[in-house]
Amino acid sequence: MPIATAAASPGLTTSGLRRVLAVLCVTEITSWGILFYAFPVLAPEISQTTGWSTTWVIAAFSAGQIVAALAGIPVGRWLDRRGPRSVMTAGSVLAVPAVVAVALARNLVWFTVAWLLAGVAMGAVLYPPAFAALTRWYGQRRVFALTVLTLAAGLASTVFAPLTALLTTRLDWRDTYLILAGVLAVVTIPAHLWGLRGPWPPPEPPLSAHLEQRNPARIARSISFRALVIAFSLAAFAVYAGVINLVPLLTERGANGTTAAIALGLGGAGQVLGRLGYTTLTRLTTVRTRTAIVFGAAAATTAVLGLLTTTAGLIVAAIVAGMARGVFTLLQATAVADRGAPPTTGASTRCCKRH
Repeated sequence: MPIATAAASPGLTTSGLRRVLAVLCVTEITSWGILFYAFPVLAPEISQTTGWSTTWVIAAFSAGQIVAALAGIPVGRWLDRRGPRSVMTAGSVLAVPAVVAVALARNLVWFTVAWLLAGVAMGAVLYPPAFAALTRWYGQRRVFALTVLTLAAGLASTVFAPLTALLTTRLDWRDTYLILAGVLAVVTIPAHLWGLRGPWPPPEPPLSAHLEQRNPARIARSISFRALVIAFSLAAFAVYAGVINLVPLLTERGANGTTAAIALGLGGAGQVLGRLGYTTLTRLTTVRTRTAIVFGAAAATTAVLGLLTTTAGLIVAAIVAGMARGVFTLLQATAVADRGAPPTTGASTRCCKRH
């Protein structure tokens, strides 16, 4: 899909917009693949070789996710004032020693602290800042940009889950993480530093004519916004719990580690398939209807993962769950703007940053 010159934001030329989008596609695949999707593949081996409880190993990773969410607040403020280049480059720089610290951890406390550090990095390099960057730079063309980004980044598990499994056939989990840290350093640091340069345009004026709907602080304190945050948090918990536990679930059902990693990767392909249909979904449904549909699909596919007992059935379920997860990600990206956009004859397709 060509990018019209007229659609370019005041901050970047058309070629600059293409550069930013291409760079974020590459860095999101790499960052998600190493900081998130490598863990479900390596978690069983980490627990087996260290003697640490699987529950505590996953809890350490989960604590990092909580830190990533909390880090999103200062990251969002930094990005809003200065643009994405400095904050995403800093996040990439921090991510490398964090992954090295995970690899070198000699006890569970060290391992947990390393994941907390990685959580700060994730808050600065994963979807939220990338969504915010494309939203501001692309303006009215942000739906196109966000769709391309999520289609590309949906392949993170498809690339890195099998790659991580392949590395573990020759290396232990520590060496695997060290190799992945090197990939992270080589790809994401120079890409963010070089690719995200350019003027940072001012934000678009508020859509609403009502003063109370122009005040971000008042919106954040509103009951409807808090309900939205709680709903998406609970839905995300269910969706990603399925991802993190897929490899252990499959190995318990008799699959080997490589097969389980491939299943996780196929779930990423399912994400891409789901996102391809999102534009049609937004055209045919209202924001409330599609939110209910996506939440229902996410709940159903997560439940199915817990009910099936055969490897083949679980692999198919992983793909379908990936489709629901893929649409859920786009729903997150558009949740705020869809509810603040002016009424139209059809469903709104406006997108905005996640935070």
